[in-house]
Amino acid sequence: MDINALYRVFQECTGVTTDSRNCPEGSLFIALKGDTFNGNAFAAKALESGSAYAVVDEAEYIPSGDTRYLLTDNCLRTLQQLANYHRRQLGTRIIGITGTNGKTTTKELMAAVLSRSYNLLYTQGNLNNHIGVPLTLLRLKPEHELGIIEMGASHPGDIKELVDIAEPNFGIITNVGKAHLEGFSSFEGVIKTKGELYDYLREHKNSTVFIHHDNAYLKEIAGGLNLISYGSEDGLYVNGHVTGNSPYLAFEWKAGKDGERHNVQTQLIGEYNLPNALAAVTTGRFFDVEPAKIDAALAEYTPQNNRSQLKQTADNTLIIDAYNANPTSMQASLSNFRTMKVENKMLILGDMRELGKDGPEEHQRIANLLAEYGFKDVMLVGNLFAAAKHNFPVYPDAAAVIDALKQNKPHGKTILIKGSNGIKLNTVVDYL
Repeated sequence: MDINALYRVFQECTGVTTDSRNCPEGSLFIALKGDTFNGNAFAAKALESGSAYAVVDEAEYIPSGDTRYLLTDNCLRTLQQLANYHRRQLGTRIIGITGTNGKTTTKELMAAVLSRSYNLLYTQGNLNNHIGVPLTLLRLKPEHELGIIEMGASHPGDIKELVDIAEPNFGIITNVGKAHLEGFSSFEGVIKTKGELYDYLREHKNSTVFIHHDNAYLKEIAGGLNLISYGSEDGLYVNGHVTGNSPYLAFEWKAGKDGERHNVQTQLIGEYNLPNALAAVTTGRFFDVEPAKIDAALAEYTPQNNRSQLKQTADNTLIIDAYNANPTSMQASLSNFRTMKVENKMLILGDMRELGKDGPEEHQRIANLLAEYGFKDVMLVGNLFAAAKHNFPVYPDAAAVIDALKQNKPHGKTILIKGSNGIKLNTVVDYL
């Protein structure tokens, strides 16, 4: 089936699904494959559950004469081609966003700001890969005035694949840092892959990049681009600095040299969120959102999903950042926690995953940093921290931490909880 014919079918449908357990009435089911499943085998169930049509790539799953089945060579490629075709038909202005740390928070902050003045589509949750990006694009409607598409990467070429699908008009790389080194092989590999967003925009002369001016790595690869800069330096398109961090980030911003000063009290934990907030201010100003609306959006935004959340329990104050961890974000969190004006600090830190051969060195570096910063009340979790040299107690997994907390529950502490999602430190929260 060619893309034009499939697009006509798509327009008849209520939306696209790849999950046979969630098939809204009149939807288009696309049968994807994974390591442990074959979506073709669930096409019949999808049609029974409400889908109007099913796209499959194995002919043996098509009952004779059933016109609801649409055969293609490769369902994943078809999903991506359909998303790109739809994006081109609507011509919506798209902001592509990637980065090692902060991309999801920045996306959420930008969405909070831009939705004050625009009908906006943006990536939900972390649907930022080769499947999530096309599914997001296929939710575009003619009434959407702007779109924000988050793009994640764990291997070279990932961002190029995603920008070729989304074809963004604007771009932002929040930062580059040491993450997914197992897939990228090196920090230089991270920079090159994230820079694939810049490479795409450089080839399209009417595009614009929003850039963190304080980040030397980004400036080094941003040659030949139309740049809108934000950061700490006076005179940038937007500049700002931290005014408070006890424990929520407060900051001041202004546009250009002579702009009016704005003070914002956020519900974000961590000074490291300042560039994320300034990125949202910058895109808001660029798209003519009124400053008062920008300030209100940032002040009212509440983080979710274990990303720098503050939780007050009956016994302790928790800073929960257990969704992800890499050397760059871990160091930023520790530096912020060190300067936070609170008493009785405690840390529960889990292994940082997907660092490959750099894992032992990076965990040793964090252990050294804990000692340098003078932290005393520390619980480390995971095999990589266990292999490092230090004097802190180490637990094999989150279950062992929970057992220890049951025996000796802390009271009156401010506790930073951070680690890779696979360590499951979110499970210890109920015991604090």
